[in-house]
Amino acid sequence: MGMGTSTFVIRWVNLLTMLLAVAVVIFGVWMSTHNDGCRRSLTFPVIALGGFIFLISIIGFLGACKRSVALLWIYLAVLLIVLIAILVFTVLAFIVTNNGSGHANPGLRYKEYKLNDYSSWFLKQLNNTSNWIRLKSCLVKSEQCRKLSKKYKTIKQLKSAELTPIEAGCCRPPSECGYPAVNSSYYDLSFHSISSNKDCKLYKNLRTIKCYNCDSCKAGVAQYMKTEWRLVAIFNVVLFVVLSMVYFVGCCARRNAASYRSKA
Repeated sequence: MGMGTSTFVIRWVNLLTMLLAVAVVIFGVWMSTHNDGCRRSLTFPVIALGGFIFLISIIGFLGACKRSVALLWIYLAVLLIVLIAILVFTVLAFIVTNNGSGHANPGLRYKEYKLNDYSSWFLKQLNNTSNWIRLKSCLVKSEQCRKLSKKYKTIKQLKSAELTPIEAGCCRPPSECGYPAVNSSYYDLSFHSISSNKDCKLYKNLRTIKCYNCDSCKAGVAQYMKTEWRLVAIFNVVLFVVLSMVYFVGCCARRNAASYRSKA
């Protein structure tokens, strides 16, 4: 790749990523002022990511503009570390999300989930008391369970609904408990369940309790996290390919800059 082409590509790629980084930081600041405490905990990583991208981009941009071999070396070294980190995280994400799936029940369109189906990493995180207290408070605040009665007016509508893993696991008792449903958010707990599942005793009709202490709720969260992690892993594969191409162009720009300096 020629000197002019490689430096031109690196300049414009890093200019675009600088603008993207500014947008990411602005989004992080917006999240910190427009969300509750649960989502607000994500703002620091978002802002830090934006700042890191901006720093790498400005080093690459200045290195290409000034044909600085030193800056381009720094840029390539940091970019290589980023590529390795993305690769490691992506492999681990696919390994962690390899286990776990829903179980179909007769008469229900949605699936139910069992905690022990998921990887040991998920089990460790979700069975950690402090982690679950924080997650549970966020689930209660989201009021997903309260909204079920508004979305589904009859029991028939509920059974034919495609509930999310969290709705299926946290808002209702497991089907094996056998509790008759009075409506979409209320169950007849006077029914004597013969199931040995401890979740049957933990479920309550109260809005703040529901099945938030159940393993089925933790399994629903695990399934949700698995889906999100898989999406992130797929995005990382695409990002890895794109950054690998940028890294190749950056190598050409560094080599051409070194050649230019030696001739000057």
